[in-house]
Amino acid sequence: MEPIQLFELASRQAQWLTVRQNVVAGNIANANTPHYRAKDVEPFESVLQNTGIQMAATHRAHFTESPDAAQVTDVSMIDDVQVQQSGNTVAIEQEMMKTGEIKRDYELNAGLVKAFHRMMLMTVRK
Repeated sequence: MEPIQLFELASRQAQWLTVRQNVVAGNIANANTPHYRAKDVEPFESVLQNTGIQMAATHRAHFTESPDAAQVTDVSMIDDVQVQQSGNTVAIEQEMMKTGEIKRDYELNAGLVKAFHRMMLMTVRK
């Protein structure tokens, strides 16, 4: 039986969300700092690709990553921000949207772990 990696994956995403929330909070805190450059972290998908965790193909019809698969990259939101007169690149609206994304992703992560944990407990009890 293969080990279940859902909890490890959820833990890594929670750590990534914590780092991203700290970076976004730092951007908001420095919104009035002259010459401050807004920061963001790399997407979780690219972090996941670098960890070496692979999806298991349990059936021959399942898709697996192929070396010739197209690499999709997201354009940074920082590129769309105009530099203010003070030299600052923080856009409060975008930072607040990021905090909403982080909250939604964390709630989804926690909900999945809770549901999976409940499912495991139901199988053990019977």
